[in-house]
Amino acid sequence: MKGKRFGLGIVIAVLLAGSTTGNAGILRDALQKRAEARNATGAQTSNTMMDVAYGSDKKQRLDVYLPSNPQNAPVIVMVHGGAWKIGDKRSENVVNNKKARWNPKGIIFVSVNYRLLPDADPLKQADDVASALAYVQKHASEWGGDTNKIVLMGHSAGAHLVDLLSSDPNRYPNLKPWLGTVSLDSAAMDIPKVMSMKHYDFYDEAFGTDPAYWADASPYQRLSSHAVPMLLVCSTERPDKPCGQTESFVQKAKSMNLRAEMTPQALKHKEINDELGLESNYTKVVEDFMRSLGMAI
Repeated sequence: MKGKRFGLGIVIAVLLAGSTTGNAGILRDALQKRAEARNATGAQTSNTMMDVAYGSDKKQRLDVYLPSNPQNAPVIVMVHGGAWKIGDKRSENVVNNKKARWNPKGIIFVSVNYRLLPDADPLKQADDVASALAYVQKHASEWGGDTNKIVLMGHSAGAHLVDLLSSDPNRYPNLKPWLGTVSLDSAAMDIPKVMSMKHYDFYDEAFGTDPAYWADASPYQRLSSHAVPMLLVCSTERPDKPCGQTESFVQKAKSMNLRAEMTPQALKHKEINDELGLESNYTKVVEDFMRSLGMAI
C-alpha cells in the first residue's frame, strides 16, 4: 500500500528539507555553496584536521577535532543528518556543543561527510560511513587516539546510517568492533512500516518503491546477533512519533539478548542534535551510556 505523505511545511520544520524536487534542489545547492565557502576559509590549527580524505569522492571527507595533547584518547565519530540529501559535517549544530563539551574531557571528535542523494542511495551512504569509521579505526592512533575506544554517533538520517552499521556490523568486513553507538532521533528504524504509512516525501526519494530494498535498508529487519550496544534517543515532540519505532527495535534487540536502550526526550528533532553537549540531564544520559561502554568521559 502506498503511504500518504506529510506536507511541505512540516517537512521544513522537522528536517529543513522541501517536499518537492525543485525546492529540495534549491535548498541542497544553497547549503552546498555555503558549506564550500566555509571550507574554503576554514582555518587549520594544531588541534584540527579538516577535509581528511577517506575515499576518492569529494564528499568522502572527515574533520578531526583534537583535545590538547591527546594520549590514548577516546574517539567519537559523528554522522550528520539531512534527509539523506543535504547536510554538512561542519554545521554548527553538528559540531559546536559536542566538541566544546568533549574536547576538554580529552576526547577526539570526528565529523563525517558522505555522498548524498541523488548520487548515492542510503545503502551506499552507509557504505561511506563504514569506510569513514574504518579509516578512523586505522588512523586514530596517529592522532593520539585509542582505536579500541570508539563510539559511533549520528543524527536523523545520519542516525539511520549508524543504525544500519550497528545492527548488522558483519555486513561491513572493513570494520573492526567498536564500543557502541548513540543514535539521535531516527524515525527510520523500520522502513517497510514507514513506507506503508503516512510519510514525508523525502522517504520516497531515498527508498523508492521496492519492498526488498526497504527491508535491506531497515535497521529493524537487519538486526543481527552481532549488533553492537546502542543507545537510541527519540523526540517525544515530533509529529511522526519516532519513539514507537524505537521501542519496537529495543524490544526486538532485547528478545535477542542484545543491548539496546531507549531514552525519550521532550525536545524537538533539531534540539536533539543542537543541545547534546550542553549541561543537561540529556547530555548526562548519553555520557553515562558511553561511560558504561568503557569510555573515560
